[in-house]
Amino acid sequence: MNTEFEKQFEALLEKTAELITGDSSPEMIEKVKIWAIYNHIHKSLPALASHWNQNHSEGKAEVRRIFEEIREKNQAMKAGSKGDSDTNK
Repeated sequence: MNTEFEKQFEALLEKTAELITGDSSPEMIEKVKIWAIYNHIHKSLPALASHWNQNHSEGKAEVRRIFEEIREKNQAMKAGSKGDSDTNK
């Protein structure tokens, strides 16, 4: 693949992780990749996601943990920014 494209796409992933969770660490970027790919598979190929979940219960639990972590970070970030905007009124 084109290395320039790879750098640009990595920057996109980094910014996505930052905007969704407030964390752009390499570990969070990997979690956001898993979150985005699994979310897409679950929506576009639900039978495949269901089959995988049935055959990989430990993997399913890990995906759920990642989803919950991202959701919690996103909610905390939103709550923090809402508090900031409330104080600016």
